Amino acid sequence: MKIKQVAAAVGLTLMLSTASHANVLPQSQTDNGWYTNAQTTLATKTALAQSEQATKAKNVILFVGDGMGVSTLTAARILQGQRAGNLGEEGYLSFEEFPYSAQVKTYNVDAQTPDSAGTMTAMISGVKTDVGVIGVDEDIERGVCSTVSGNELLTATELAEIKGLATGVISTARITHATPAATYAKSADRNWEDISDMPETETACEDIASQLVNFEKNLEARFVGTDVDGLDFVMGGGRRHFLPKDEAANSADALSAVEGDRTDERNLVTEWQTQYPQGTYVMDQAGFDAIADDATKVFGLFNESHMQYEADRANDIAGEPSLSEMTSKAIDVLGKNENGFFLTVESGRIDHAHHAGNAYNALNDTIEFAKAVQAAVDNTNPEETLILVTADHSHVFTIAGYPKRGNPILGQVVAVGETTPSLAADDMPYTTVGYANGLGFRNLVDETDADAAYTTGPVAGRVELTGVDTTNVGFHQEATIPLGSETHAGEDISLHAKGPGAQLAQGVIEQNVVFHLINQALELTQQ
Repeated sequence: MKIKQVAAAVGLTLMLSTASHANVLPQSQTDNGWYTNAQTTLATKTALAQSEQATKAKNVILFVGDGMGVSTLTAARILQGQRAGNLGEEGYLSFEEFPYSAQVKTYNVDAQTPDSAGTMTAMISGVKTDVGVIGVDEDIERGVCSTVSGNELLTATELAEIKGLATGVISTARITHATPAATYAKSADRNWEDISDMPETETACEDIASQLVNFEKNLEARFVGTDVDGLDFVMGGGRRHFLPKDEAANSADALSAVEGDRTDERNLVTEWQTQYPQGTYVMDQAGFDAIADDATKVFGLFNESHMQYEADRANDIAGEPSLSEMTSKAIDVLGKNENGFFLTVESGRIDHAHHAGNAYNALNDTIEFAKAVQAAVDNTNPEETLILVTADHSHVFTIAGYPKRGNPILGQVVAVGETTPSLAADDMPYTTVGYANGLGFRNLVDETDADAAYTTGPVAGRVELTGVDTTNVGFHQEATIPLGSETHAGEDISLHAKGPGAQLAQGVIEQNVVFHLINQALELTQQ
C-alpha cells in the first residue's frame, strides 16, 4: 500500500475514532489546533511505519554537531524561531523534522563523560574506545606509539574507499582535530596533529596531518592489492599542521609570523598537489568560489587554526565559506561518482563556543549546522541518500528558571504574567541559559569571537546583570563552578535519520551503532 493510501486510511480511522468518542471528548478539545496537529503527526508517522521502507542507500551523509546536546538543540530551535519573529518554542531545526530518531549513549570505554576522539571513533568504526585516541581500540595505551600496531580499526570512510565510493570530510574545526581525524587516521593521541606535537621518542608513528595526505598510500599498504583513489573532498581549518615552520611557506592570510608548525621541513600542501596534479587546492573564499564544475578532487584549508565562528566569519582576512556552502559543494563534487559517496560533515565550533561559555555562538553555529543539513536534503535524492544527524557528546549547558513563553532564550528570566526580570535569592536577575562550570561571566558586547573569553581568568560567583543586554553576541553566561574551560557532559544525545535505512534509528542505542547503520545502508563490509 502506498504512503498516501495508508495516510488516508489512518486519517479515516482517526476521524471515526474521534466521532465514536464525540460523547467523551468535548468539541473544543477535538477542534483545538494542538489536538489536530498531533493527529496529523501521528497519521504521517503511522503511514511511514506501515509502508515498505528500503534499507539500502547509494549515498550516506553523516552530520556531527560537536557538543550539540539536547539542551543546545532546544535553545537553538527557540533562537531560530525568535529570529523569524515567532515565539520560538513551537519551531523545529531542519533535521528535527526527520521521521526517525534515537537516543545515543556517549560514554567512552574508560570515561563516564567522553571526549570527541573516543566518541567519533565509535561512530565511524563501530567500536567504542578510550578517551583521547583515534581510530584504535581500547587495548591502546594513550601516548604510546608502539601500542597502535594491531589495534587499528577500519572506518566507514576507508571501507567506502575500498568499495569504490567517493569520500569526503568537512569540518569547521582544524581538519586534524579529533572528530574529522577519526575518519581517516590512527593515533595513540588525538593531540599528535603534526610532528611537532609528538614526543621525540615516538618516531615510529605518523602524525595526523601526514596521514590525511597519505590516506590513499596508507590504505593500499594496509590492504595489499587494493586500489583506491584517496579522499575526494576535504575542507576545514588547520593549515599550520600541513606547512613547514618556515615563513616562506606562509599563506596570504597568515596570522602568525610563521604560520606552519611542522619541524620536519615537509610542506604537505605541495605534497598533496604533487600527488593529485588534477586536484584543486583552495585557501580562501575566492578560491572556493572558483572551484570548477567538473572538479573531482578538492582540498581546502581556510585558516591557520580553526575556521571562524559563523558570527565571526565576515571578519576572516581572506574570507571563508560557510558550513552550508561547503556541504553543497561537497555533494556537487562527490555526486559525480556513479557508485555513490560517503561524506562526514562536522560543525566543530559549537563545542568550542560552549567551552568558552558563550551560548550565542554555540546556538548560532547550531542554526548554521541545521542550514547545512537542509542543503544536503535539498541537493540529494531522498530515495537513495541516507542522512544521519547526531552529536558526539553534550555540554553542561542548561535552560532553567521559569521564563514565560517567547521570552528571549538568551535573555534574563521574566516570569509568566510579568514584564520585569525575576530575582534570585540574592536579589539579582539571572539568565535562562547558563553553565554548570566554566569561565563564567564576560560582557564582551559585540565581540563575535567566543575565544576572546580566554584572555582573563574564571569569574566565580554571581554578577549584577541589571541593565546588561545578555542577548549580545559577546555575552558569556555565568557558571556555577569556576574552571579554565567549560566541560563536556555525560548525558545521552540524539540521532536523527532520513532516507533508506533511517527506520533502523530508534530506541536507546550505544554510540557505536551509528557505524552499523551506515554499514547496513551502504553494505560496506559485504564482498
